[in-house]
Amino acid sequence: MLPEKLVYMANQIGKFFASQRDREPVAGIAEHIRMFWEPRMRHDIFVHLEQHGGAGLDPLVREAIERLRDEEAQAAQAAKTKSREKI
Repeated sequence: MLPEKLVYMANQIGKFFASQRDREPVAGIAEHIRMFWEPRMRHDIFVHLEQHGGAGLDPLVREAIERLRDEEAQAAQAAKTKSREKI
């Protein structure tokens, strides 16, 4: 998917969660993207973040994407470590 489309979609999600008074917006954005975006879409927005600094992302959305990227990287590392322990 085009990065511009992903940025637009992520910012729309961010606007929604920023308007919610009862939720921390960064956590809400990250959770929504984790639950409803395909892995390919998450990968593409992570690439956009790495290659273009997340150009066009609103600050809260950028923070949520960074948090989600870091969480997914930690989970992958933990799974890799766990599979090595079984050997």
